[in-house]
Amino acid sequence: MQHAVGAPLPPPEPSGWPQGAGRPAMAHGGHQAPPPHPVPPAPPQAPRPAPPGPPQAHLPAAPPAPGWTGTVPSHPGQPAQAPRDTTGHVQLPPVAMPAPPAAEPGTGTATLAVLLIGPAGAGKTTVARHWAQRRRVSTAHISLDDVREWVCSGFADPQSGWNEHSEAQYRLARRTCGFAARNFLANGISCILDDAVFPDRPVVGLGGWKRHVGPGLLPVVLLPGLEIVLERNAERSGNRRLSDEEVASIHGRMAGWYGSGLPIIDNSTYDVETTARVLDEVLARSIASPPAW
Repeated sequence: MQHAVGAPLPPPEPSGWPQGAGRPAMAHGGHQAPPPHPVPPAPPQAPRPAPPGPPQAHLPAAPPAPGWTGTVPSHPGQPAQAPRDTTGHVQLPPVAMPAPPAAEPGTGTATLAVLLIGPAGAGKTTVARHWAQRRRVSTAHISLDDVREWVCSGFADPQSGWNEHSEAQYRLARRTCGFAARNFLANGISCILDDAVFPDRPVVGLGGWKRHVGPGLLPVVLLPGLEIVLERNAERSGNRRLSDEEVASIHGRMAGWYGSGLPIIDNSTYDVETTARVLDEVLARSIASPPAW
């Protein structure tokens, strides 16, 4: 700004006066008015929080350089990720999966109806009783010969041969055994029956047992060699002992079970304990795959 020649120059701006704040007012007579009291600066205010908005996506951290063995830094503004399988940055022990329950050997606790077939002297009554006594669940043993001997007067003795009286008492004993077996099964009690069932008489023998007990009956044939059968028959007494000729005839007829599809156990070299164990294993397979008969 230019001034007229000879005109007095404006007084200089006082030191410390804010630049651009303008000149102070002049008092009357050209003297400078006293400067106003300085205004104290406003106290600093905290920054206002940003309004809430959608979360910002963070870019994944760059992969570490080859050969880097340190910790990979996380993206700025992103919390550091805890290692996997941790809680509160405390390493947890590995949790092992529970092992599947071991399969029970043999028949286990299954409720069964078993028919043990065999000639006289095969040991079917002794094996059936032993198997029933060793099971972990309630199991009854029903012997057809024992039920037949319930008839005290007029008993049709097997030593007298097979006739109409023997046939009638046999059928009656079989129906009684089947009735008892169904009652046991209805109350959750397994049962094993033994009888000398002939394969050449399916309607009277195996078919009759199936009708009286039920379709779930599991038949197993116990068939040792003829020499073993004759030896065991010789140890019997009373009406349980048969002639050697009759024993050999029955054993020969029992050979017809081979090829029938029924499981057959040759217990010629087995003791009672081993035969009962083998029987349990055979029954376990029959449960998984019932025989067609």
